[in-house]
Amino acid sequence: MLSALLVRANHVVGVDHLVDVLWMDSPPSTARAQVQYCVHALRTEFGRLKVPASIVTQSPGYRVEVPDQRIDARRFEHLVTDGRGRARSGDLNGAIATLQQALDLWRGPTLDGCPRGVRDQLTWLEEMRLEVLEECLGHVLELGRHREVIGQLRTLVLENPLKEGLRYLLMLALYRSGRPSDALDVYRAGRGVMVEEYGLDPGDKLKRLEAAILAEDQSLLWKGPDTAAVAAVTTTAPSTTSWGRPRQLPSAIADFTGRDELVEEVERLLGGDDGAAPLNAVPIVNICGKAGVGKSALAVHVAHRVAAKNYPDGQLYVNLRSNAGHAVSAHDVLGRFLRALGVSGASIPDHEDERAEMYRGLLADRRVLIVLEDAATESQIAPALPGSASCGVVVTSRARLTGLVGSRLVPVDVLGRDQALLLLGHTLGMSRIEREPQAATALVAAVGGLPLALRIIGARLAARPHWTLASMLRRLADERGRLDELVHGDLVVRGSLQLSYAGLDGGAADLMGLLGALDAEDLPSWTAAAVLDDRAGTQSGETLDRLVDAQLLDCAVSGAPAAPRYSFHDLIRIFARERLRERPTEAESGALQRVLGGWLHLAEQAHRGLYGGDFTTLHGSGPRWPVPGPPVTGGADSPLRWLETERANICSAIEQGADAGLDELCWDLAVTLVSLFEVRSYFDDWQTTHEHALRATRVASNTRGTAAVLCSLGSLHINQSRLDLARSVLMPSFEAFAELGDEHGLALVRRNLGLLDRKAGSLSTAATHCAAALNGFIAVGDVVGQAAVLSQLAQLELDTQNHTRALALLQRAARTCALVSSPRVESQIRYKLGKALMAQGEYEAAAEVMSDVLNLVRATSDLQGESYATHAMGVVQKHRGELNLAAQLLEKAVRLCEQNVDRVNAAQSRLELACVESMRGRHTIAESLTDEANAILREYQIQDWTGRVPGGS
Repeated sequence: MLSALLVRANHVVGVDHLVDVLWMDSPPSTARAQVQYCVHALRTEFGRLKVPASIVTQSPGYRVEVPDQRIDARRFEHLVTDGRGRARSGDLNGAIATLQQALDLWRGPTLDGCPRGVRDQLTWLEEMRLEVLEECLGHVLELGRHREVIGQLRTLVLENPLKEGLRYLLMLALYRSGRPSDALDVYRAGRGVMVEEYGLDPGDKLKRLEAAILAEDQSLLWKGPDTAAVAAVTTTAPSTTSWGRPRQLPSAIADFTGRDELVEEVERLLGGDDGAAPLNAVPIVNICGKAGVGKSALAVHVAHRVAAKNYPDGQLYVNLRSNAGHAVSAHDVLGRFLRALGVSGASIPDHEDERAEMYRGLLADRRVLIVLEDAATESQIAPALPGSASCGVVVTSRARLTGLVGSRLVPVDVLGRDQALLLLGHTLGMSRIEREPQAATALVAAVGGLPLALRIIGARLAARPHWTLASMLRRLADERGRLDELVHGDLVVRGSLQLSYAGLDGGAADLMGLLGALDAEDLPSWTAAAVLDDRAGTQSGETLDRLVDAQLLDCAVSGAPAAPRYSFHDLIRIFARERLRERPTEAESGALQRVLGGWLHLAEQAHRGLYGGDFTTLHGSGPRWPVPGPPVTGGADSPLRWLETERANICSAIEQGADAGLDELCWDLAVTLVSLFEVRSYFDDWQTTHEHALRATRVASNTRGTAAVLCSLGSLHINQSRLDLARSVLMPSFEAFAELGDEHGLALVRRNLGLLDRKAGSLSTAATHCAAALNGFIAVGDVVGQAAVLSQLAQLELDTQNHTRALALLQRAARTCALVSSPRVESQIRYKLGKALMAQGEYEAAAEVMSDVLNLVRATSDLQGESYATHAMGVVQKHRGELNLAAQLLEKAVRLCEQNVDRVNAAQSRLELACVESMRGRHTIAESLTDEANAILREYQIQDWTGRVPGGS
């Protein structure tokens, strides 16, 4: 109680607050009485002990009155204010003594043993203590007493590993004591803690200090009277040295093309104009990219541009040959550079560290550009980095050297079409490009804009003026022989890629080949786990990163949260497939089966998210591969978003699976993907995937798979009002399911036959099929199928003007649909409910229902459903007399139908729009719309539209 009052001394503390502090969430019923008793007891003790304080009752609680000098916290604040004032006036010794007096008030953790509710109010005091301690030790360092605080700082850093200010002081003290390696160890330990705890790098202040220590920055040393006694590493050039001005850059490339933005960026970074690097830091630019992309050409081109103006004291160059299998060591690089700088051979030290010290000493205050080509690791080039900010460094590498402190990454990618054509034209002459522009563009596409490949093509064509560009294109047409054609003299694309490939370990090499076997523009990370059969997904991620680091695989992050996607350059994919063909064929077929199993596993999750379960679709016995990670769930449109993102990949996988004879997986995946195809009107994909699946099931004599695909094709043809085609596939499907005794399959076919017969005008036959389908769905427990068929039966009742019966069926459908979460079927039921209200002339109620339907279909991005609902809302507004609004809605319905390639319902919307335009007195427009609509209806042999209710699906 006393601590709770003293924390807010001389201020009123409410009784309710005291109760909360003393008993937290479970105060006794006598809490307020006990507070009063405690106050009484404290007052008694104050009097007995003659404490110069009193407790005053003041609504809504109590106030302890006590002089500030009797409270340690207040004394601490006063002393800190005094100490900081002394520091500002330059009295560092007085500041240290005063701040230490403030710190000596501590006997341990603040209010140790008190309730957490009390301690939490003074967390600021503990923070302030650390701040003052840091200030005090900083002043000690300012006086040059760095050695005496190292032990205390080490203890403090261990106790407070995330306090970067304390770590900074410890590093500085160690460096000033001649222990730079220990200082860097302190930095690395802190970075490890930050990354492990929070996934963050240290702050800029620590990073800059580390960079300065690495550069042996003399400005860090204490400038007091005992500077000479400070153990600092300094290097002077040996007396045997005569300064040379090396000019080691290779010749510039005469036909260097494009890259203007990259050239400008590298020049800017070399000039230190990046807004982030400290003024005393060496500008280091890491140009990175895949094999053959033109890293070296860019580096040499920029080096020549900046050499004379910015680096008049010389340019050093070395090709480290890291990817050629015999990398040049840092020891040898330093020896070469020292000789180039004028050091005689006898004066060059044997040890690498001593060479690096001499090298940095020679470059101090001189303006030299260092170009290090084809680096593999940071440790390989670190000794060759100068210590003077007057120098500049350009490093080229295939991997991103992210551990190179202070460097700036400049990724280099393939050329765009225009730049690639310009490079090709420079090599073989623009006149030949202008004679065959289409072939030239196709050549660029065939090699994916890779500069090395373009140079080879240009050189081969330039050497053979009788060859046409089209003939070269034909040579590249066969993917299996494409790399064989990309050879000219010393320029070899396959050889360049082989150097990168040779540096991979076995796991990364296997993954590269297996991923290359997949026909996909880009891939999610789980496909790597699938091809390697890494069910936990623990190893494949690291292996993927090794391929990305080797620039053999591209990685991009898209979507949320930060979902990585991986892709091959076209030529690298061809190279990967060549490596895969060197392995047993079982490896490829097994990997492909697991990937299709993964796609099916995820596609089923998406379907369940849309329909509330495995409803309205059939599944086969193909092996699923359980994809590690979160399921495809979320909001109403999350499954559709996922299906949309992976549509191209899954369609491609179905084709590959059909070619590989994976019939069971293919047909299952194809019919599951209809969840997306139907909503987004991807009719071409629907047709193509099902043709591939049908090919596979027929080759394998898979009767059930064939029947399922035919049934789904029937749905496609009905959506497109191709009624004869629909019947031609639905009847064989019906017969196959009947022969198999597959009740679920029969229910799906009968549902489709009911839709077909209604569109054909055979309402009684349609009703018979729907009734049989309903019984089938009830038998197999497909509640969404039941709701959908009840909705169809309601539509048939609407067609025959039996509104009461239609409403009853729709209410039953709604109750059935409510058993699961199926936004699409719910929107269809409510849509038909709105149609029933329209038929009864209840347009206000119909408008309200259709508004709800529009919200539902838009939330799930159901374009087909939106076209129907928009049409219906237009009709409602027509009957309400809102002709302008009706016209706008019907015009939008026409656009949506055309976007969905739904020509029949577009014609229906035009007829309604013609009616509206006629009512508005715009008879010419109305006649034109009617003619357009009737032409489409005749094309589809739909003669009688009178009395039909729009949007029957």
